[in-house]
Amino acid sequence: MLNDILANTLSKLLNAEKRQKTECLIKPSSKVVKKVLEVMKDNLYIGNYVEIKDNRGNVLKVNLIGKINNCCVIKPRHAVKIDMFEKFEKRFLPAKGFGIIIISTNQGIMTIEEARKKKIGGKLIAYCY
Repeated sequence: MLNDILANTLSKLLNAEKRQKTECLIKPSSKVVKKVLEVMKDNLYIGNYVEIKDNRGNVLKVNLIGKINNCCVIKPRHAVKIDMFEKFEKRFLPAKGFGIIIISTNQGIMTIEEARKKKIGGKLIAYCY
C-alpha cells in the first residue's frame, strides 16, 4: 500500500543497500522523490539515477554505491527555524557532521547546511547517513 512515496523510496534504497545490490528500481516517481535523490547524489550517498518513461508513473533506476548506512523520512514534518537545526541534528544523526538532514524550504529542497548558509528555515523531510 502506497501511503508515502518518499518513505517507500528510501525504504527500497536502504533494503537494496543492505542486500549489496548495485541498482534499485523505484516506482512511482514524483518531483519530491527526484529532488531528494538529487540532494543525496550531490552529497555522494548514491550514484546517478535515470528516469525511465512508461505510461504508468515512470520508473527511476538508481545506481547504489554502498554509502548509505541508514536513511528514513522524518514524520511529522517539523517546521524548524535556523536556531533549532542543531536540536534535530542531535536527534536524527549519529554524530555531528556525519550525515545529512534534508529540508524543504521556500527556495527548494536542500540540506540543513545549505539552509543554514542561506539563513532560511523549513520543514524536515528526511535524513541519511
